[in-house]
Amino acid sequence: MDFNLPPETEDLCRRIRAFVEARVMPLEADPDSYDGHENIKLALLDDLRGAVKAQGLWAPQMPASRGGLGLSVAGMAACYEEMGRSIFGPAVFNCAAPDDGNMIALNKVASEAQKEKWLQPIVDGKLRSTFAMTEPAPGAGSDPNLMRTRAVRDGDDWIVNGRKWFITGAGEAAHIILIARTSDDSRKGLTAFLVHRDTPGWKIERRIPIMGPEEHGGHCEIEIDNLRIPGGDRLMEIGDGLKVTQIRLGTARLTHCMRWLGMSKRALEIAAPYVAGRDSFGSKLKDHEGVQWLLGQAAMDIEIGRILTMKAAVKLDSGDFARKEVAMAKIQVADTLHKAVDTAIQLCGAKGYSKDTPLEWMYRYARQARLVDGASEVHKMVLARSFLAEGLDFWSWP
Repeated sequence: MDFNLPPETEDLCRRIRAFVEARVMPLEADPDSYDGHENIKLALLDDLRGAVKAQGLWAPQMPASRGGLGLSVAGMAACYEEMGRSIFGPAVFNCAAPDDGNMIALNKVASEAQKEKWLQPIVDGKLRSTFAMTEPAPGAGSDPNLMRTRAVRDGDDWIVNGRKWFITGAGEAAHIILIARTSDDSRKGLTAFLVHRDTPGWKIERRIPIMGPEEHGGHCEIEIDNLRIPGGDRLMEIGDGLKVTQIRLGTARLTHCMRWLGMSKRALEIAAPYVAGRDSFGSKLKDHEGVQWLLGQAAMDIEIGRILTMKAAVKLDSGDFARKEVAMAKIQVADTLHKAVDTAIQLCGAKGYSKDTPLEWMYRYARQARLVDGASEVHKMVLARSFLAEGLDFWSWP
């Protein structure tokens, strides 16, 4: 087990860190940098993206043939962590959800013609995308077998009816990966389709208000009413919708972890100079044992998350689905993000609770981590099933 990064990846990490610190982090303190949903204004984002492209740091998860840097998942883990240190960072490099997961999935499973039409504009940053799977109860959430949105053949086309909600980025998305039921088969009953937002039959009912800051395009509820999709816009084969979902979400869950680790580290970065300089009862806060315990625990939890995330990344690079490894990383890092930010707020006191630092933004954002892309309880079920099936081999070395 070699935890050393290749020299070229280390160099890329250093360059990303320098760009984030010089060009992105300073914007967080300026209220004019934010849109009405507490994300970076799109005009400002476009300017920064131009600078990223000029420095050769654009879309590291995509192959060079598509204008990216062609990183492995392990290389992504190191670089995304650096981007995630700024609340604006991932979007600046075109590595934010949901575009990130959609690009990775399309690059893996789309035909060459589909890649040119549906993937390349996302890679180029010309438009945004979304992944439409989740439905209101009693429809599909963590259990895709409850899918109620249905696609029915009509000649060479498909007619789709249903409802989706909490569809991240839908308010700004032009390209949509849509999952619908095409049969009642428990394993081959779902199919994936590619849809443009201007296609008749697709309507955003509302942008759902949430407690935290939002990705561009929010989290939307969508009505699908006699949406006609040409047969050529099916992604993979009929009945492969669950497979598309697994391919997309496996890596997407892990890239969440990569970004969240960066945010966790940033929270401690904010707290460290405060406790080093703040006097309290005759000494600096950093010299109090209780403060050291809080910082030490948070730092260790972050490192555990990094190791689990890198292990899962290496296994994904080997061609494995790495379900067990991704589940462990997702649980650990989701908890760690909340604890790290909470610790930083506690140590910074009233300043941490105020808007003088990004910590309160991070705190509200962090609560979603234990819910998105599968609640922590669902991932624990995955781990329990793996253990019951594997026994001692659950802990075998690769």
